Amino acid sequence: MSFGISVLFRLVPLVMGIICLWLGWVVLDLNKGADTFVAGHVLISLAAICYALFTTASVIIQQLIGSFNRFWMYVWPISGYVGAAIAIIWGIRIVESSVAAPHIVAGHVVIGVGLIAVCVSTVASASSKFILIPKNSAAPASKQVPATAYSSGVGKFFIAIPVVCSLVGLVWAIVLLINAQKAPYFVAGNVMLGLSFICSSLISLVASVVRQVRNEFDDQERWRWGWWVMVMGSVAIILGIYYLVSGNLSERAAPGLVLIGLGMICYSISSKVWLLALVWRRACSFANRIPLIPVFTCLFCLFLSAFLVNMNLIDPIYFIPSRVLVGLGAVCFTLFSIVSILEAGTSSK
Repeated sequence: MSFGISVLFRLVPLVMGIICLWLGWVVLDLNKGADTFVAGHVLISLAAICYALFTTASVIIQQLIGSFNRFWMYVWPISGYVGAAIAIIWGIRIVESSVAAPHIVAGHVVIGVGLIAVCVSTVASASSKFILIPKNSAAPASKQVPATAYSSGVGKFFIAIPVVCSLVGLVWAIVLLINAQKAPYFVAGNVMLGLSFICSSLISLVASVVRQVRNEFDDQERWRWGWWVMVMGSVAIILGIYYLVSGNLSERAAPGLVLIGLGMICYSISSKVWLLALVWRRACSFANRIPLIPVFTCLFCLFLSAFLVNMNLIDPIYFIPSRVLVGLGAVCFTLFSIVSILEAGTSSK
């Protein structure tokens, strides 16, 4: 990988994060009530995920170009965790500041976004030994753990982090949905559920990285982790479509459309999981096409957002999803950068 390309791939998540921040402030500046409050806060919080993906990109790229050292091994993941903590604390403060519906929805969604940022920062931590993956893949098949790999305990700790975040998000969503007869809890609970699906998808990515770094990845895992992510994304999309075609659309439009966008992020994550699996100890002729998956999911989110902006001229219920989907599209495009880096670092093609 050339230095110029490495800079470009690191710029993508930063630029997408800036777009989320800028658009969020623009929406908040409209100051038109509950819709702008929710959409603006959610968009701003998505920058935490983009920054966590930037740290992941930096950890991997610096190893590929030979500029990685012990300092960066700690600085990048820690800074990602700090960004995630800021999002979670901000979300908690929003929830505690008022019992009004916008605060309930925005606060819980921001907390869920922070949980995802924690999981993504863990991908950066697990990738601190990424350079071992292509070496292990090129070596004769064996189960011998490289001397420079992290210990089994550290690897299990990395995997446990997204597992815990997924369970926290799931339990939190169930608690909110218990009060689903109240519209704000219904919206917040369903979006938190979709965010927990993304955390669950990141279990597969962290586990794939850890297992390949430790040279323990086997043929069963080649398919297991990828299909798990596909299931998470499909459940989110099916649930979102169900809400759109049933019940009161004024309450279900926002969570339904956002769930579809969150499913697109799961599909984007699947591209990374499938890439790691398909190039492990084999040549994959279409490895350089796998990065197109997050491009397609990004375009889907942006086209759907453009359609909803026009629908918003007729009915205000589409204001929040039309704006939030732009941020979800930005996250998908950031994942394009990450999967492209993985393809450059692992593919033998």
